[in-house]
Amino acid sequence: MSRLIYITAAIIAALALLVPVLNLVVPAESALHIPDYLVPLLGKYLCFAILALALDLAWGYCGILSLGHGAFFALGGYAMGMYLMRQIGARGVYANPVLPDFMVFLNWKELPWYWYGFDMFWFAAIMVMVVPGLLAFVFGWFAFRSRVTGVYLSIITQALTYALLLAFFRNDMGFGGNNGLTDFKDILGFNIQAQETRAALFAATALILAAFLLMLHFVVRSRLGKVMVAVRDAESRTRFMGYRVEHVKLFAFTLSAVMAGVAGALYVPQVGIINPGEFSPGNSIEIVIWTAVGGRGTLIGPIIGAFTVNAGKTYFTGAFPDMWLLVLGGLFVCVTLFLPKGIVGTLSDWLARWPRAKPSKPQPSPAAPMEAAAAE
Repeated sequence: MSRLIYITAAIIAALALLVPVLNLVVPAESALHIPDYLVPLLGKYLCFAILALALDLAWGYCGILSLGHGAFFALGGYAMGMYLMRQIGARGVYANPVLPDFMVFLNWKELPWYWYGFDMFWFAAIMVMVVPGLLAFVFGWFAFRSRVTGVYLSIITQALTYALLLAFFRNDMGFGGNNGLTDFKDILGFNIQAQETRAALFAATALILAAFLLMLHFVVRSRLGKVMVAVRDAESRTRFMGYRVEHVKLFAFTLSAVMAGVAGALYVPQVGIINPGEFSPGNSIEIVIWTAVGGRGTLIGPIIGAFTVNAGKTYFTGAFPDMWLLVLGGLFVCVTLFLPKGIVGTLSDWLARWPRAKPSKPQPSPAAPMEAAAAE
């Protein structure tokens, strides 16, 4: 399995170079050319793959079924969106060098204190990880110490993301209300709509996905990873053996939230908008479906599931928009009934049962005894 992980990471890293080259260098009339619209679309799929990988750490290896990971994704996206809004400056509709357009429209007189520092990329990059991670740490500290598990924990996480959805819809929160944050201009001084910038964002997303895949591979193979699996399979027994189960779960949940925040930060500049709809509980349920379809507890499975389901969503929402939710529900039911371990888990089981030819033992030559007797 380790070799497969390394091969997958190498393929993803190769895509970071291959896709920009096919988009920027190969002529448009060539069959190998990747059109401009496809680069941010593939980048969005990579962001979803990071998000599914994050959930796999918590659910697949520690047994924490979170139905609120969309909240961490959205918080990371809002942190990046705030940086991008500050970069607009006087180029907005109202030409205010400090206040974003929606604040000017709502008659805000000064920038809220929690927007300070977001004019600097390094500060925004830190907040992308700190805000989701801190929320997950505080939430997990109380939930895991209270030994909230199973369906009760799942319901609480879904309630958390729904509460954030309602809060971010309010105009007086200072995050753009229903419209969210959009109309971005630059990132690190580069035009965010430029072909080269989109290719660079794709490459950065692919490299970060490959890095996260390798990082989680080392985590789950470590002693801590073995304890996480023990917590998933027999939490009470692991607790009786002397392990601090709440600390193990808190680590997995917090690291998973940080990864989800990074995925949201990479998603926003490629899509061009972040709004409260990203907090929707339905989005968090979709993340669970991606992970289940690919195979939870496999690392590679969630990546495959995210690409497969979202590629299908892109097709069906364009060709049969009224059928997509039925297809998604049917897919989840079929996977639950016929592929309970997902695509990768089922394939691994099939390969393990595949009969392998045993090496035959060398048979002594009939002439060997006669030659030995002659030698005597």
